[in-house]
Amino acid sequence: MDEQGWTAVVASAIRAPSIHNTQPWRFTAGPDRLDVHLDRERALPVLDPTSRQQVISCGVAVEFAAVALAAAGRATEVELVPAGERSDHLATVRVTGEREATEEDRALLAAIEQRHTDRAPFLPRALPGALLDRVQAEAGGLGVWVKPIDRSEEEVATVFLLSRAEEVEQGDPEYVAELQRWLRTDAAAEDGVPVETVPSEDPATRPSNWLIRDFVVGTRGVHETFLPEGDPAAPPPEVERPTVVLLGTDGDDRTAWLLAGRALGRLLLRATVEGVAASPLTQALDWPATRTRLRSRLSLVGYPQMLLRLGYPSVPGQVHAGRRPVADVLRFTPA
Repeated sequence: MDEQGWTAVVASAIRAPSIHNTQPWRFTAGPDRLDVHLDRERALPVLDPTSRQQVISCGVAVEFAAVALAAAGRATEVELVPAGERSDHLATVRVTGEREATEEDRALLAAIEQRHTDRAPFLPRALPGALLDRVQAEAGGLGVWVKPIDRSEEEVATVFLLSRAEEVEQGDPEYVAELQRWLRTDAAAEDGVPVETVPSEDPATRPSNWLIRDFVVGTRGVHETFLPEGDPAAPPPEVERPTVVLLGTDGDDRTAWLLAGRALGRLLLRATVEGVAASPLTQALDWPATRTRLRSRLSLVGYPQMLLRLGYPSVPGQVHAGRRPVADVLRFTPA
């Protein structure tokens, strides 16, 4: 692979979603390998002190790189944490030869550009069971399980812990300050969460059984909160009930986090190909106490890594979050 080829691959890899769009990665490319490193200068010490969520984000970038290479007709092998758990060298994607790119490879590559986090309400339309079956099978191949939260008692427990965690976060001044540092009002910003992608109404007032993260907590005026319009005697709006899935792993170390990220990346692309959007519901997993309680309440054998809402988008043409230039995150090593 030459520099132009690796530049194209990394351009796809950096389209990966990351917690608060911090883009916590660096890449080093050689003739036959791409090394992925954790960038600690983009850490979230309050929200993610162990870097678990940022390592998951890097795992998504690894998967997107592998998808781009497959679409370019390259066979690959992926080695995780090659230098050990304490190293910031998270993964090596090695080119092992050539292969015939398929239509599916090209569809997944196109999905990288199309995919974006959708925090708006979803349409009241059920996801096809075949899609969930496929993402469960593909994640299983990476040692990651995907559990739909579809039993009423599990939903009640998860919704409660999610809401409780959001309440705790909103009451933590350090958390709020860190959140605001990553909120962007400039549409041309290269990182952070664009304010245009954040629903204007208070998430707590949305008729939904799942509470999305409030990115503008403490800055929204009373006049900006959601107020119902129309006939006061009219029936309440239908409650949004998206499909919610939990991704988890048997272990809880960097290797497990990277595998969860790779499975998440594959799930997001597979969903995008099918016209399905997604957004994270990670508040209950941010804090060790609520994460442990979720594991107990759902009787999980393993560790929850990502909670995700899935559905068909109701708002077309949403804003995509910015990305840093490839030149800022990629360097080349001599042959």
